[in-house]
Amino acid sequence: MSAASLAESVRAELAAIDPVRRCDRLAEISALFHTAGSVHLRGRGAVSFHLDLAESAVARRGFALLQRLGVHAEVRTYTRRAFERATRYQLHLEGDEHSLAVLEQAGVLDRERRPLDRPPGRVVARPCCRGAYLRGAFLGAGSLSARRSPHLEVRTPGPAGASFLRSVASVAEVRLRVLERASHAVAYAKGWEEIEGYLVAAGAIDVVLALEERSVVAEMRAEANRLANADHANLVRTARAAQEQLRAARALRSSGALESLPERLREAAELRLAHPELPLRELAARASPPATKAGMQRRLARIVELGRE
Repeated sequence: MSAASLAESVRAELAAIDPVRRCDRLAEISALFHTAGSVHLRGRGAVSFHLDLAESAVARRGFALLQRLGVHAEVRTYTRRAFERATRYQLHLEGDEHSLAVLEQAGVLDRERRPLDRPPGRVVARPCCRGAYLRGAFLGAGSLSARRSPHLEVRTPGPAGASFLRSVASVAEVRLRVLERASHAVAYAKGWEEIEGYLVAAGAIDVVLALEERSVVAEMRAEANRLANADHANLVRTARAAQEQLRAARALRSSGALESLPERLREAAELRLAHPELPLRELAARASPPATKAGMQRRLARIVELGRE
């Protein structure tokens, strides 16, 4: 898989995630604007906002998020003059009162409606919001190289935005570094462990599984005994199980069967829907009353069975 197609695969998976909570939508929109947004002064106090995006799937995702927040946006395209003359996508927002209020809630503007170079901490106060922010940042200006030295980076207009992204990732136990360049800054990770940590936190589980499988093949050729690595096997199993649980819970919700489940099963499904990235132990701790890890695993196993039915 080439670097371009790998990054496209990540964006395609992330763009397909539909945040359920309003706070997640605001966090994702905040990250999009802080990585790919710009403000245009039009005179007499009027302003407009642009999101400049690399792919149609990302533009559709941003458009849908804004629509769910009640903000009207117009989609436009243009062709870059440099490099491969690729088509770029722009979302245009007029600075009406409602749009300004939403952008203030998302931490794009302050209370005086002035642009912020980083959002306030309240935008990423919850674990789900932090995942949404990491997702939006990669959708807005992320790149990923899978060559000999794997490299993930997210570009921001200035160092404040990159430092904020680093702090959000740090809470999710993902280490990013910050590099300031002449016209912008980047938050980046090197090595598959940190890169996969970022992708899992953002929600790109399928891509991580594909990378893991390819890594296994490469390691088999080089060193067969590494297949016995229990940590690696547990990571793959855990990611697969969480994805299967998520699919089953979504299927039950779509069919309307979720509401008719017994209380503990319904709670387990709703916890997995709200926290796709959390391990069983943390999901169990969030139950009311708290459950054991084994108990939560049994409930989610039943959810998977019902989802298949």
